[in-house]
Amino acid sequence: MYYSKEEDCESRKREKMIKAVFIDFYGTLVFEDGENVAKISDRIYQSGNAQSASQVGSYWWERFKTLFENSYGENFRTQRNLETQSLVDTINHFGSSEDGIKLSNEMFEYWVKPPIFEESKQFLDSCPVPVYVVSNIDRADVLQAIDYHGLKPAGVFTSEDAKSYKPRKELFEFALKSTGLSADEVVHIGDSLSSDVAGASAIGIRAIWVNRSNREVPAGVTAVGNLLEVFDTEYFK
Repeated sequence: MYYSKEEDCESRKREKMIKAVFIDFYGTLVFEDGENVAKISDRIYQSGNAQSASQVGSYWWERFKTLFENSYGENFRTQRNLETQSLVDTINHFGSSEDGIKLSNEMFEYWVKPPIFEESKQFLDSCPVPVYVVSNIDRADVLQAIDYHGLKPAGVFTSEDAKSYKPRKELFEFALKSTGLSADEVVHIGDSLSSDVAGASAIGIRAIWVNRSNREVPAGVTAVGNLLEVFDTEYFK
């Protein structure tokens, strides 16, 4: 069968069209807790035997990362559980007099009332296809944060639902199954090259990296400086 150039162009355009957006939450729609982490790290440094607050932060992150990477399936643990254990372990490691449970609760208070990026509501309101939050967080916390800002995503899928964290495939697969969509009908948006871009791409979902800090963009990665720039990418033309 012969196709004209116009018909071929339209066919390719349809192939690129998406039916829904998956989007990360913390670091993408709302601010990450980096500033809070820095403050807590400094308090542990001031009350313990660490050489610097950055040493505390590095140890805390490595401890959390180890627990995080082993948390899936039958061994799945919630973000609150991982955060509390990694923080308590860090406090004990540096001989700090801080209370791990109290500091953890301060982290949790941030999670449910995080500041929002100024364009997030406009993005959600103007997106021409349904937007689903896909987040490495406990369900109750992200739902409370969404309600706090009055956001109206089409749905919410969390690591707690899938018993797995991004970049593992299970959370993405859970979101696809729940929406009845295939990987080539979705684009995933997130601020993490590893969890969001690499994780989504690994199962055939096209990805957009939200690069707010203007870092170098790896070859082959679609990047934007803010969420409204997403509408200028090939997936929305």
